[in-house]
Amino acid sequence: MTDTDRHMTTGTGGTTTDIDGEHLLAIYLNDHLAGAYGGAALARRIAREHADGPDAADLRTLAREITQDRNELVDLMRALGVRPRWHRRLLGAAAEKAGRLKLNGRLVHRSPLSDLLEAEAMRSGVQGKIALWRTLRAAGFDELLGSRLERLEARAGRQADILDARQTQAAARVLRHALDRHWPVTGHPVRLTTAHHA
Repeated sequence: MTDTDRHMTTGTGGTTTDIDGEHLLAIYLNDHLAGAYGGAALARRIAREHADGPDAADLRTLAREITQDRNELVDLMRALGVRPRWHRRLLGAAAEKAGRLKLNGRLVHRSPLSDLLEAEAMRSGVQGKIALWRTLRAAGFDELLGSRLERLEARAGRQADILDARQTQAAARVLRHALDRHWPVTGHPVRLTTAHHA
């Protein structure tokens, strides 16, 4: 193997060996694995808490698909020779539980803000998943994994659409009442000034 074969130039002008690349790939995928475990746990919890709601079927489908996406990530890692670090599962679960403690106006029971905050958290997670599949495609892994990445990216896009709608509905339901308040209006646009330093 020549030096050219064993090194690739990075965007910053340095070089990365193939061994370094494999190490970085393992770190990258395991970081996403932690998020995948947390996202799957959150999706299941949301589906349980809204089991009798009007969008219960969509939430059950979302939870099932997000769990399938996590399992597919594990399969892809193994196909690429990357060993899943199972302690990441614990980190992901811990992050999901910590998210329940996020300040939302109430310490123990669910707040009206809970639906909105959970939709935002899930939407952020799905966006990260879309970025993962796109990154692997941009790096050329389609050649190894076939059409799986394209399919996963398309499914994540549909999940994002569901969550966007849920976020919009939650925002309208929870925050729109604030508009009932009489807000002072100056009649003049607010001008932002930029501080100049000598």
